[in-house]
Amino acid sequence: MLFSAAIALSACSNAAATNPTIPDSASPAVTQQTSEPAITVPGPKTDTAQRSGPPATESTAQPALDTVYNHTAPTDMSPAVANARPLVYVPSNDDGSVTVIDQATLQVVAHYHVGKLVQHVVADWDMKTLYATVSDSNALVRIDPTTGQRTTSIKVAAPYNLYFTPDGTTALVVAERLDRIDYYDRTTWKKVRSTPTKPCRGVNHVDWSADGSFFLAACEFSGDLLKIETATGAILSSIHLAEGAMPQDVRLAPDGTKFYTADMEHGCVWIVDGAATQVIGSIETGVGPHGIYPSRDGRLMYVTNRGRLMHDVRRRSHDGDGSISVIDPTTDTVTATWQIPGGGSPDMGGVSADGTKLWVSGRYDAEVYVFDTTTGDLAARIPVPAGPHGLNVFPQPGRYSLGHTDSYR
Repeated sequence: MLFSAAIALSACSNAAATNPTIPDSASPAVTQQTSEPAITVPGPKTDTAQRSGPPATESTAQPALDTVYNHTAPTDMSPAVANARPLVYVPSNDDGSVTVIDQATLQVVAHYHVGKLVQHVVADWDMKTLYATVSDSNALVRIDPTTGQRTTSIKVAAPYNLYFTPDGTTALVVAERLDRIDYYDRTTWKKVRSTPTKPCRGVNHVDWSADGSFFLAACEFSGDLLKIETATGAILSSIHLAEGAMPQDVRLAPDGTKFYTADMEHGCVWIVDGAATQVIGSIETGVGPHGIYPSRDGRLMYVTNRGRLMHDVRRRSHDGDGSISVIDPTTDTVTATWQIPGGGSPDMGGVSADGTKLWVSGRYDAEVYVFDTTTGDLAARIPVPAGPHGLNVFPQPGRYSLGHTDSYR
């Protein structure tokens, strides 16, 4: 494999933590609630007072700009999801379960165990099936989106995350703890090949180039990004971000000319050119940035900030912890910051099909947050079992799913 390291040209200002890190796949020990408290719907005055910066308005119309997300507007619902129930699927690491929430009523409508250390709920390429990635049980557990219930499972090794090639032929099982990516025939689930990622360690999140010829993969524990050829799985090159960097989610910008990756330890989003050859800048967000999600109109990027570094995750949140940074990708600036009254730990999730809500798991607080994207207000917080992680909002518009929790084209 070919490695050609590039050093970051524009470093984020927040220094990396010197404390020992805890692997992201190891969820902190949080006491699980034995009863189901009432859902909290904050009042508008409290929320507005907690928000800084102007509100970022989400448009539900078809994007006027030509973007890679042109086919993910609210009007682009595929016939494949016509019978899918509008639900939110919340995998909880500590509980080994999936909690299912009705998007309209905000009520929990199902809860079932799927195995040890469930990480994400991912839509299949054709959007007809959902998969819970259960890494410590070495399984992908199928969920039927027409019923919201689990069905059968597939044995694969250490599935931290799951993606699909743009042509839909191949599934990529991201085996973080094994430092490799395994490729499976998406129809038969027979393994085709593997790509060892060392010396890149802790491979976790990926996204594809505009033409689909390669994808960029983040390596959490070595601070690297890998450029990998889609057709062959060959590692073409690598970029080392910065000393102590912990890259998480990777997302292609709407115009396809650059990638963003959230650096949990440096408090920023790194900007990489569209050819994935070098870092071209960075955007300061908040403490512990993790997930990156495009707005439904493709004009904004929502970044979730956990509100703590990796050495400080074994606690509930304090007031001031956690936020959402709203980035304008045309200027690479933060236009608004949405705070959580009383503090929180926003981690992963997605935008509702109509674009009016951003659903995010509260990783260290055993809850789910629902933000109003037109105002930035916190609309609700819903209790769930401990360690909620890769939450999935379904159904979604788009021609196909590239995987993870909210990656459609």
